[in-house]
Amino acid sequence: MIVYVEVEFIIQTAHSLKEKRAVLQRMITRTKQKFNVSIAEVDHQNVWQRTKLALVAVSSSKDAAEREINHALHYLQSNPSWEQLNVWRDYL
Repeated sequence: MIVYVEVEFIIQTAHSLKEKRAVLQRMITRTKQKFNVSIAEVDHQNVWQRTKLALVAVSSSKDAAEREINHALHYLQSNPSWEQLNVWRDYL
């Protein structure tokens, strides 16, 4: 089972692309280290207060993949530097 999620955030504290990328790289690196997911920025690369991340989890069962994605999303949402706007999920 493959679970694909796109999540969009607004980064209120970023006042430049450099500040945005510092927040983004820290969270992407930590998410990869803590959870069994792939994660990348897929949209808004040149906008300094928005980002869209894609996360993918692959597992033999839907429950295990969903659980890993949910843990990663919860971790991302816990960052006080940004606010979640949208989440979109797909199951393959």
